[in-house]
Amino acid sequence: MHPFQDPSSRAYARVTGALYLVIAVAGGFSILYVPGALNVAGDPAATFANIADRRGLLHAGLLGDVVMMTAEVLVTAMLYHMFRPVNATLSLAAAYARLMMVAVMAAMLFFHAASLALADGTVPLQSFDAAQRIELAGLMRHVHDAGVWIWQLFFCLHLILLGTLVARSGLYPRIIGAGLIVGGTGYLLDSVQMFAFPEATVLAAVKVALLIVVTLAELGFALWLLTYGPRAPRRHAVAV
Repeated sequence: MHPFQDPSSRAYARVTGALYLVIAVAGGFSILYVPGALNVAGDPAATFANIADRRGLLHAGLLGDVVMMTAEVLVTAMLYHMFRPVNATLSLAAAYARLMMVAVMAAMLFFHAASLALADGTVPLQSFDAAQRIELAGLMRHVHDAGVWIWQLFFCLHLILLGTLVARSGLYPRIIGAGLIVGGTGYLLDSVQMFAFPEATVLAAVKVALLIVVTLAELGFALWLLTYGPRAPRRHAVAV
């Protein structure tokens, strides 16, 4: 496992960048595409009818979740070791924040399983008729989806810390670090807007702009890791 032995090497950075792209593809599929194809806003019965008709897509989305979370754990550990020489405390805090995000994502799957069991009738609840079971399944799915508001808070913290480390390191373009810091707040605004101000159109527009910035910054960081790796350290640079 030579690429994992030297966190300052280009080989190590390239593996990290490749895993980052795996997260982007698997996460985009399981978090954005699959729910968009299956969910019908405000209509649990139609949502679960879609799920019943397209069970293969649902299972593919679950596989995407597993791939994404596995890659997240590896990337978290690798980023920690890459930036520990810059600031050990901030690097550890960034790792904890990202792992908390993954933990929330994993916990969300329990509610997902509960909603499917209720909708499919595999749970023996004799006192509930079919309509009540679907409504309860819809509630479980809502709780599952609300988990996004929680993990985004931890991801926002991670991106701010990671962006700070990138900017301070001197090993990667400062503009990437700035994009991670500024754009990362879009995840915080998304949680606040969806939870407390769903009708706030101005806030929605601001969060979209910030999420575009952070998406470009994350993709840029992944591609830089994959293509170039870290720059040669400056002789006068010191850890902060």
